[in-house]
Amino acid sequence: MDHPSDPIAAVTHADPYPYYAELVAHRPVYRDETLGLWVATSAAAVAGALKSDLGRVRPAGEPVPRALVGSVAGEIFGQLVRMNDGVMHMRMKPGVAAKLTSLDAAQVTAQAGAWAQHLADELEPEAHAERLADFAFRLPVYVIASLLGVASASLPQTASLVADFVRCLSPTTTPEQIEQGKAAAEELARQFRALLGREQVDASVANTIGYLSQAYEATAGLIGNTLLALGREPGAAPPPGADASFLRAVVREVVRHDPPVQNTRRFLASAGVVAGQAMKEGDAVLVVLAAANRDPEANAQPERFDPLRRERQAYTFGLSAHACPGEVLATTIAEIGVQRLLAAGVRPEVLVDRVRYRPSGNTRVPLF
Repeated sequence: MDHPSDPIAAVTHADPYPYYAELVAHRPVYRDETLGLWVATSAAAVAGALKSDLGRVRPAGEPVPRALVGSVAGEIFGQLVRMNDGVMHMRMKPGVAAKLTSLDAAQVTAQAGAWAQHLADELEPEAHAERLADFAFRLPVYVIASLLGVASASLPQTASLVADFVRCLSPTTTPEQIEQGKAAAEELARQFRALLGREQVDASVANTIGYLSQAYEATAGLIGNTLLALGREPGAAPPPGADASFLRAVVREVVRHDPPVQNTRRFLASAGVVAGQAMKEGDAVLVVLAAANRDPEANAQPERFDPLRRERQAYTFGLSAHACPGEVLATTIAEIGVQRLLAAGVRPEVLVDRVRYRPSGNTRVPLF
């Protein structure tokens, strides 16, 4: 199979991992002049880029995507603590993260089970594989929105609005999708202002919407990639005597082995050395998380799918100041979602030969 043309094209390639392995071995940090980016691929380089005090999550001159400036979508984006490095954002970040980590585990499990069953009954994905993506995208929104207090009757609309809002944040979005996303942001802001008792789109409203938008693609990808692992990885089969928790271990290995979030970016606020390379102010670094996960310096026999792997190193949810606090929530929703799909009769081995990937520059989300 041909290698991907570059690390961005790798995200939706049928099997990017031999290519990533070559980059880790021979090009741990390099400059891609065609992309106009530095690229960090090894575990050491990725950790260095993520931990560097020079890196920012947005370009200094464009804290909000230009197409969203002056809109409610831009107001929301500009207050998301995971998408900004301002003093106010960093001060708020612990509180925003704490709201996720303080969610009651039993409630998360109950909501995930109830809504996974509801969506499985509604969509019948065992008979209609093309609906699996709909299940995977809607489930995290239904669960998180329910936990935040959104009424059950409003969940389908909320999921649709989140889909439009997330789509408008993509660099490859069309003008029409940007306008749809702006309209969706206005409605989401109205919904959560009412729910939270706010008169304006303040940081509380913005980051509540952020819980939904930031879980949307990553959790969907984790559900789909777990189904694929169950269909093609011998190591995903439960050993004799394994209990129900083995699926949880499978999901956690998928986070490393075939992660939904393949890369992220950092933008240099000033000149300096990042991951051993001298870089200039304004330079951008493509941080290839999926390659670092397969670095043998981080994980022995990285190509082997091993749910019982000890001392697993996964960079998928980031490191340092902008590490994602939603890892436990995402893996719990994915585990329960996959469990319900299997119980409904979805056969992962049948999905392997019909998979393609949703167009994206950083998230690996299977479509069937």
